[in-house]
Amino acid sequence: MIFREIIERLTGVSCPIFGVSWNPSETERTKAIKIIRFLEDKRVLYNPYEQECPDHCIHSIIEIRHFLTDKIQDISSETNLYNYLKAMRIACRKFLNQYTNENNKVHFYLHNYDCISSWKFNSTLGELRGTFGIMLAQMAVAYGIDIEDELSSILPEKDSEE
Repeated sequence: MIFREIIERLTGVSCPIFGVSWNPSETERTKAIKIIRFLEDKRVLYNPYEQECPDHCIHSIIEIRHFLTDKIQDISSETNLYNYLKAMRIACRKFLNQYTNENNKVHFYLHNYDCISSWKFNSTLGELRGTFGIMLAQMAVAYGIDIEDELSSILPEKDSEE
């Protein structure tokens, strides 16, 4: 560890009996684990499409985007973890751009949920899940993290040779 990293962790020095306060930094792996654990509880990422309600999905994706925005601020932009979170946040924003206005209010046509709207919504949700699946798979491999079965259902399939 280099001196600059050590000094950034020091939070104070006390006297007369010399003492040092120390805040160890959270490792990237620990941050990745917390992110994955949060996403494991987000059913919008893995529930069967027929169980999804567009309003609830949109609100959940807004919550996920806010969470990712909060977490990405504590991660160096020079790390892979930053890039994984950035890609997931972009996927959230792309999804939300289809169904919400600038105030995150759901577009009227989602309240009139017909066959074509359903197909478009499920397709867009599938694209978001695909992006998350790829990023989560890369995070799990990079940091040696297990992922609960439900969320792991969106990870890319293993190549099969025919």
